[in-house]
Amino acid sequence: MNRITFLPALLFATQACWMATAEAAPLTIQLPPETAALKPSSLPGYALAQQKCSTCHSADYINFQPPGMSLEQWTAEAGKMKNTYGAPISDEDVSIIGAYLAATYGSAHASDAGVQAASYPSKTEATPVAKNDAMSLLQNNACLSCHAIDHKVVGPSYHEVAAKYAGDAQALEKVTSSIEQGGSGKWGNVPMPAFAQLKADDLKKLAAFILEQ
Repeated sequence: MNRITFLPALLFATQACWMATAEAAPLTIQLPPETAALKPSSLPGYALAQQKCSTCHSADYINFQPPGMSLEQWTAEAGKMKNTYGAPISDEDVSIIGAYLAATYGSAHASDAGVQAASYPSKTEATPVAKNDAMSLLQNNACLSCHAIDHKVVGPSYHEVAAKYAGDAQALEKVTSSIEQGGSGKWGNVPMPAFAQLKADDLKKLAAFILEQ
């Protein structure tokens, strides 16, 4: 092939490759499933950490922290998540989660007085009525980290959920069960953590609020 006929052939081949690339399906990346899990414990911070910590990072983040950290150090670490990174947790959550982490991953023990005091704060303090309404429940349980009223965040908007169950006589029971048990597959592959630690009345209050949107 002489040079005159070779150049058009090269240009044609280049154009064909470019067109094939342009028409190719977009690249998709399938991440491996999460395998790391928090160490189980009877302390209330275990369920709280499953619910709130896992919305932002893997359990491996905790596994990679220095061994032997004290109650004060783990509580400070949990506090950093709230104050530096904006984690949607309360000061009480910080203490409860810190106590669980210290007893499970650090140098403290579940029976230590400090761990017990942090894990089971006094119930005699007056609780504002507003704390029991649906919006407070959403905020205090990090629901708004993954959901919004009118637009998708990580999970579906509450408008979308309400629309899906409109006219379903079992809607309240189904949404309540989804909140309590968590799961994945209904709205995509991103798992929703379980909220089994919530009282039955609070679960129904949240479900009713969502279905009203």
